[in-house]
Amino acid sequence: MSFATLPAPPYYIVSFSSRRTEGDQGYGDMAVKMAELAAQQPGYLGVESARDADGFGITNSFWMDEDSIRAWKRVVDHLAAQKTGRETWYEHYEVRIGRIERAYGFSRR
Repeated sequence: MSFATLPAPPYYIVSFSSRRTEGDQGYGDMAVKMAELAAQQPGYLGVESARDADGFGITNSFWMDEDSIRAWKRVVDHLAAQKTGRETWYEHYEVRIGRIERAYGFSRR
């Protein structure tokens, strides 16, 4: 994964922090499918994700508005992935949603 290319604020972030269970159990394929499906949703702006060797990961998805986030949460395939996540893939997770007011960065060229 790479940095998301985002518009000037304001926009919204859904920060999903998780600790995985042992083994893949279809997680990798579903993660790819969900990333592709999210990218097709109205209001989607981008995603950034990282996971360490111990199974802790953070995925930040970026959205134009809260309505877009609510609509994504209700997509049938996403609901199925959430259910499997609670039953199989995650030991623990936290979801945090916020509005980005300012954004800046640095890039060494």
